[in-house]
Amino acid sequence: MSARLRIGALILSALGLAVGLWVIGRVGLDQLAGTITRMGVGGFLLFVLASIGIFVPLGAAWIASCPGEPPRRAGLFMWARAAREAANEVLPFSQLGGFVVGARTLIARGIAAPRVYAAMTVDITTEMASQLLFTLVGLAAMGALLLDGGAAHHHHLRTLAWAGAGVSLAVTAAFVALQRPALRLAGAIGGKLLPRGEAMLEAIRAELDATYRSHAAVAAAFVFNLLGWLATMLCSWLALALMGAPVPFWTALALESLILALRSAAFMVPGGLGVQEAAYALLGPLLGIDPDTAVALSLVKRARDLAIGVPVLIVWNANAWRKSPPPACGRGPGGGLTR
Repeated sequence: MSARLRIGALILSALGLAVGLWVIGRVGLDQLAGTITRMGVGGFLLFVLASIGIFVPLGAAWIASCPGEPPRRAGLFMWARAAREAANEVLPFSQLGGFVVGARTLIARGIAAPRVYAAMTVDITTEMASQLLFTLVGLAAMGALLLDGGAAHHHHLRTLAWAGAGVSLAVTAAFVALQRPALRLAGAIGGKLLPRGEAMLEAIRAELDATYRSHAAVAAAFVFNLLGWLATMLCSWLALALMGAPVPFWTALALESLILALRSAAFMVPGGLGVQEAAYALLGPLLGIDPDTAVALSLVKRARDLAIGVPVLIVWNANAWRKSPPPACGRGPGGGLTR
């Protein structure tokens, strides 16, 4: 990451932290502590274990994006996805760090780099598309809940949410449409600046075209990613129940789909710091969830991310160092990592 990007990430992180602390101060630290305490250590461990299960559909989506890989390698893709998410959540100053970590995990196990990068592109595309569908369903649920609750004066919020969904649709469509032109441009630049750069990007483009010709693979990746979003929502629904604040299924769906959409829209803010807490504080009360409970859910999710992400990164780094050849040897033919 360049110095300017690091400085920008630092500034955004500081602003996000300030917003998060302000939200916590407004809600009240004592109320938050009391709500979180109701979950208990056992409840938190159950929440963490349930959250680990999210990597099953996410890993399945990634291997589905890589047609031809044997099913016995599904565990490898689940581990790579766990490492990818851990880097994004625990190392928020590196916006692309998770993608690098996930790709290196697969390349180090002998999967060709062009195949890995093409599969990641398809995985990200279907993930964005499935999130859009998930958000639209959540918007419909929120609209029904607000109307049933007589909260017609919140029509401006619904309008804003639908506008956000429109932006998500535009971004997803642009991402799909610009994949091949972007690869062609990168190939032209890479051919002049990097050895074998154009050849690498040509191989990625060929893999990408082959994958998109497999409609069943793309459809499977979409479905598995959609199941991943649903599993994420169910974990939040479980956390609320463990904190003594159970909510109906549709309320949890409306809340989490919009929180995830807002975090995606604020992708420039590392880890969604502050954005997530403010979104919970705003949307929770509209759906009948106390502000302290909504913000407590956000903090519990961040604690969960650390509880999973830190051990995953420790193991990943240990494996990377163990498999790395001596620096003088460079990168071996099997794609081993160098440090």
